[in-house]
Amino acid sequence: MSKVTTGATMSLDGFIAGPNHDGFDYLFKWYNRGDVETPTGNPKMTFRTSAASAEHLRKLTERLGALVVGRTLYNITNGWGGRHPLDTPTVVLTHERPADRPEDDENFVFVSTGIEDAVAKAKELAGGKEVGLNGGTIARQALDAGLLDEVHVDLVPVLLGSGIPFFGQIAGAPVEFEGPISLVEGDGVTHIAYRVVR
Repeated sequence: MSKVTTGATMSLDGFIAGPNHDGFDYLFKWYNRGDVETPTGNPKMTFRTSAASAEHLRKLTERLGALVVGRTLYNITNGWGGRHPLDTPTVVLTHERPADRPEDDENFVFVSTGIEDAVAKAKELAGGKEVGLNGGTIARQALDAGLLDEVHVDLVPVLLGSGIPFFGQIAGAPVEFEGPISLVEGDGVTHIAYRVVR
C-alpha cells in the first residue's frame, strides 16, 4: 500500500508562501545554490543544487508514484506547462474542472469529491509507490482525515513575517510526530522528515 507524505519548502517562521503567494525567490534559492545539475519533468527547468540536495531530490523522485495538489497551486503554476516538474501523474483536487482540460490524461486527473477520493485516485495511479501531497490546504485536509503518514520539510533560513502556513488550523491539534526519520543538510536548506504519530 502506498505511503502518503506531504512536503514543502518552508521559512523558519513556518510559511510556504508569502501573503500574496509571493516570497518564492527566497524560499527556492536552494534550487540554484550548487553545481550539480538536477533535471526535472520539464525540459526547460533544470535545477543546480548542492550534491546533498541533488541526492535528496533523486531519492524523492524514485519513490514518488503520484501527487495530489490543489487547484490554487495548479492555477498559479499554469499547470506547470503540462507536466509537473517531478515528472509524475498529478491529481488536482478542485471544485470545478478547468475549461481547457475537458478530459483526464497521463499528466493530470481532476477530482471534485474530496480529499479521500483524491488520495485514493493517487494511490491507484502510484502503483504501490509513495503518494505526495502539496503543502497548505491539501496537507491539512489529509492530516485532519487521518490519511497522512509523513511530513517532509525543506527548511530555508529566511523569515517571511507572514503568509500561507504549511498546515494552518488543524482540527485535531496538537499532532505529534516521530523523528526526524531523515535529515539532510544542503546548501541554503535542510531537508527534514517526520512520521505522523497515530
